[in-house]
Amino acid sequence: MAGYRDLLRTPGVGRMIAAQLTARFPSGMASLAILLHVEQQTGSYGSAGLVLAATSVGQAVSGPVTSRWMGVWGMRRVLTLTAAVCTLAVLALGLLPLNVAGYMAFGLIAGLSTPPIQSAVRTIYPKLVNSSQLTPLFSLDASLQEIIWILAPVAITLVSTQIGTTEGLILVAIVLVLGCGWFILSPEVGRVRIPRSRRALGRVLLKPPVALATAIGFLVIGACSAVEVGVVATFEHGSLQAGVVLGIFACGSLVGGLSFGHIPIGPWAMARRLIIVTVGLALTMVMLNAYWLGGALFLAGLGVAPALAVLFAITTASVKFSETAEAFGWAGTGQLIGAAAGSAIAGFLVDGTGGPQGAYLAAVLFAIVGVTVSVIFVRALPDLRDRDPSPFPDTEPVAVTPS
Repeated sequence: MAGYRDLLRTPGVGRMIAAQLTARFPSGMASLAILLHVEQQTGSYGSAGLVLAATSVGQAVSGPVTSRWMGVWGMRRVLTLTAAVCTLAVLALGLLPLNVAGYMAFGLIAGLSTPPIQSAVRTIYPKLVNSSQLTPLFSLDASLQEIIWILAPVAITLVSTQIGTTEGLILVAIVLVLGCGWFILSPEVGRVRIPRSRRALGRVLLKPPVALATAIGFLVIGACSAVEVGVVATFEHGSLQAGVVLGIFACGSLVGGLSFGHIPIGPWAMARRLIIVTVGLALTMVMLNAYWLGGALFLAGLGVAPALAVLFAITTASVKFSETAEAFGWAGTGQLIGAAAGSAIAGFLVDGTGGPQGAYLAAVLFAIVGVTVSVIFVRALPDLRDRDPSPFPDTEPVAVTPS
């Protein structure tokens, strides 16, 4: 922890972490707020699911595009525009009398305009710290983001169920404005300029570490989403036990990230961390007792944030600085698709098997594939133990006048 204290004393680091967590807090509130509101207005969970799907599609499509725009027009302009449009779309969802098609349209707009905060902050980090601090910073970031998934669903559920679903969406809009405003106005956002990328959109995925980070992120988040379905199916919708068990899962990730964040990242780091996740998830299939599930998921969680930290580090270390935002945008898209796939597959298996074991099986299979991919393609993963994990500098040819 002394290392993290030193890290947080570095000028700008503490402010950036706090601002980006606040700006991203609505991401942990919006889906549940939309689900509760649309279901209440239409009386159909199916309709609410369609609206959430439209929102997720928008987020998946926009991630790489808006991240790349930051190198063209600057971070502040892109973040301000997307935050403004997203806020208006969320308010429209809450305040306008819409049919299902209207909800889907504004959900799609909200998804397409989701501010690329993750891409921005992970592009800024290498400019705030020296190379030896970058890996611990990514680990701290991956760990602290669990706070969002612990607190945000509780907050939005309380507001939406005790006050109203419209008020819940208004709260999402307020936090979005305040959080993004804090982040956008931070001095570091104004000081860091992303060079314009000279490569075509998507070319960064041809770099093996970036492609692997996107694929493994898909699998890790897919496993986590399947777990969520399994826990809700185990304890039934609205049960306090479900929230507690999922909170323990997130706490395990927080503890793991803080405990293992100082460990140097070698080619086998991803496989080792995903083995921890796989073992913990496999134990969930032994019994469905709340205490057993809590312990198994805490163990699984110990590997989640450290695995995500590896993803962030290998992405940064494998691209030019001008490509970092787009690379993180693709990684975010992979994770969003993984979340949708994990939830869908787990849901079908729960219905097909007649019990939550199907969801836990889906989570284990996602994790096993993640370990397998990490082992098969280990040669493509960079060794950062004795290497600067910062992005490569952008260089341009210099014109020379003949003498």
